[in-house]
Amino acid sequence: MHVLFYLHDNVEILDFAGPLEVFACAGWTITIVGSTTEHIKSQGILTVVPDCDLNSAPHGDIIAFFGGNSDLPVSDDKLIAWVQEKAKKADWIFSVCTGARILGKAGLLNNKVVTTYHGALDILAEEVPEADVRRGVRYVQDGNLITTAGISAGIDGAFHLVATLEGQEKVKEITEEMEYEYWKPDGGLIHQ
Repeated sequence: MHVLFYLHDNVEILDFAGPLEVFACAGWTITIVGSTTEHIKSQGILTVVPDCDLNSAPHGDIIAFFGGNSDLPVSDDKLIAWVQEKAKKADWIFSVCTGARILGKAGLLNNKVVTTYHGALDILAEEVPEADVRRGVRYVQDGNLITTAGISAGIDGAFHLVATLEGQEKVKEITEEMEYEYWKPDGGLIHQ
């Protein structure tokens, strides 16, 4: 699987680092995409250099978006158009925390059951009244869309996606490698 991670300034470190670790342990290819190829400052601490920008990003089987203390991605019309285009060809769409707001702005949450960071549930419900925003769940799968609650919940959403595509035995291998004892296969909501 080829996963595109879209990162922006002030992105939450664990939002993307947790799923990145899970997907890397699964043997999937990860490409970091930025609006440009300029350095991104995650939480004002960690400098990340994107592999490519929006114009040069390859196809992704999975496209992933993450939260952080910034409204900038939601107001970036070029990004939203890119998300809409990439989503048409992606097999899976994945978000952690307020990364769901990017998907909402792109119209990808309409008529879907979703979740986000507990402090942004009301914001997402207001921004996307067509979505059924759920509280108190670590992750939600609705079709090919997986949204997760904040920060560490992205790890569980990533494990769910790996389990869906490669089975529980693969997840068991990864949880042992990562020494992650908290994975609960029934810890999310699967909406059919």
